[in-house]
Amino acid sequence: MLHIVLVEPEIPANTGNIARTCAATGSVLHLIEPLGFDISDKAVKRAGLDYWHLVDVRVYRDLEDFFSKNDVRVMRLYTTKAPRRYDELPYPDGCYLFFGKETKGLPEPFLAAHHESCVRIPIRAEARSLNLGNSVAVAVFEALRQQSFPHLQEQGAMAGWDLSVRQ
Repeated sequence: MLHIVLVEPEIPANTGNIARTCAATGSVLHLIEPLGFDISDKAVKRAGLDYWHLVDVRVYRDLEDFFSKNDVRVMRLYTTKAPRRYDELPYPDGCYLFFGKETKGLPEPFLAAHHESCVRIPIRAEARSLNLGNSVAVAVFEALRQQSFPHLQEQGAMAGWDLSVRQ
């Protein structure tokens, strides 16, 4: 199981996309307050998030509250400032993937305290960063690839296709 940790997310659509990724992969979604939006049942239904019931969402007051309630053994902190690519480290089962708010990223002191866990997604120098939802998807599927996609559907089925032949 993977754990996706969003520290002070600001944009509801990004968190909605990330929640859908969590629903599709069985990942746990941890939200660190303050949130830039409402996640009450009424707000979620109004936004049309019909998969929300498939997501294990946990909310915390701050990072201190989060760490007091979770036994984090391995974590990867996603930041454009990291010297190491995201695919250069292992992602064992139970890994926590941290992402910061859209406007500022993860707090600098947090990054400095855990510099050995910082990774980045390579992009062009002229680009600021990827969208948060896209970054989470890249990270989640790299971790799942390394774990051989545990508990996920191996193949689709199209009418008339012989599924015994894999290419």
